[in-house]
Amino acid sequence: MEIRAVTNNHRAWSGDVLVFGVFSGDLPTYVLEMDREVLGDTIAELVAENKFKGEVNSAVGGRVGGNSPIKKVMLVGLGDPAKATTDTWRRAAAQAVRWANQARCKTMALSFPLFNADADLTAQILAEGAILTAHQDKRFKSKPKEEDKEKNEPSLETIEILESQAQAAIERAKVICNGVILARELVSAPANVVTPAKLAETAQEIAKTYPDRFTVEILEREQCQALGMGAFLGVAQASDLEPKFIHLTYKQGDNPTKLAIIGKGLTFDSGGLNLKTGNSGIETMKMDMAGAAATLGCAQVIGALNPPNLEVHFIIAACENMISGRAIHPGDILTASNGKTIEVNNTDAEGRLTLADALVFADRLEPKAIVDLATLTGACIVALGESIGGLWSTDDELAQKIETSAKLAGEKFWRMPLEEPYFEGMKSMIADFKNAGGRYGGAITAALFLKQFVEKTTAWAHLDVAGPVWTEKESGYNNPGGTGYPVRTLVNWVLSMAA
Repeated sequence: MEIRAVTNNHRAWSGDVLVFGVFSGDLPTYVLEMDREVLGDTIAELVAENKFKGEVNSAVGGRVGGNSPIKKVMLVGLGDPAKATTDTWRRAAAQAVRWANQARCKTMALSFPLFNADADLTAQILAEGAILTAHQDKRFKSKPKEEDKEKNEPSLETIEILESQAQAAIERAKVICNGVILARELVSAPANVVTPAKLAETAQEIAKTYPDRFTVEILEREQCQALGMGAFLGVAQASDLEPKFIHLTYKQGDNPTKLAIIGKGLTFDSGGLNLKTGNSGIETMKMDMAGAAATLGCAQVIGALNPPNLEVHFIIAACENMISGRAIHPGDILTASNGKTIEVNNTDAEGRLTLADALVFADRLEPKAIVDLATLTGACIVALGESIGGLWSTDDELAQKIETSAKLAGEKFWRMPLEEPYFEGMKSMIADFKNAGGRYGGAITAALFLKQFVEKTTAWAHLDVAGPVWTEKESGYNNPGGTGYPVRTLVNWVLSMAA
């Protein structure tokens, strides 16, 4: 599917479907005039029949009669302009793409008002919504029969954004969406395809694509042992698959701002000896590496955009959490690479153990800021639902930058408290602390656990993304499976930190 900016307006365009984005209330004069003079009052009829009022997530469309150069027309509601966000435009583009494919359209034009009077941003967010909606992951489905191929394949071939010269912004959207799609496909793939070795290979492929921008180091088990990564290796020790500690570094400029992004990389989580049982969602635990997937997706985008004056360390401690005679037992004590000892009271609280050694590794690099992201707790989903991630931070400025980056991306986060007294429930009689707290406040105690492994870097943020990285149904511009969340937030944040 091709997306391009064209200087033509709606009156000069011809093709399969013309889509107007409209706010709630009366239709704009230019739409009414176009309807009366070119479309044979089709829009007026659609509005009356469907009681269309331009509300968010509402749309109407139909065939244009007569000899019109436009075969179909569609209205997509943008709601109250005072409440509109970038995601309003993305979701509207998603509605248009889905409708056009269902109507077997090959060409589509988008005529939308500018978001915040910004032509480049408007083109970018429309393109993002269209590209991400059009993405379909059919890698693991058998090929359809020839007679079924046409009806099963999307028909849309070309999208033109009218009255726009923002082709560069559209190209930027393509780059960002490629990173989101990389993350989606890593998350959606089964654990027998995306292994620790596959994550390492993906990092190596990114470095190979941009050899002047990246270096990559893959630490094997023996090297991790030499660094004292007892927490990470404790989780990994039951699996037949070798763990991989991935360190992918982007660097441009002589005096760059140094950042670190750490993604949880559990390619499958059985729960260990605290086995996940019925109704636990064990069959979805292939997605427990969604933090790693987003980290790699962000790295790919940053490599393509090539921002100056940045040094970004993308770090993943990749392994499986399995069951065997080598598995860690509840009650075992592990020693992390900073010397702190951890009593394992729950082998299913394993992600924080792998992140512990990754955080120590990142902290020793002395970056200006560290952000870790992980599908860490079900408690965060209980607290915030499936569409909002949790944000914890020791630094207000860093937290604000992430929140601003997320708002621009259309990815929701809610800042949560680092309630220090809650850590009392994780104290151990025989080690420095346990790896899991009590029943209540589980997402907070998990964040407090991670905080123990950041000592040098003053700015640190933890993102619990357990809910939004996966969807079982079509939603907005996400199709069922991995969503690629929060690649766009990470990209926006990295770019905002450029020196």
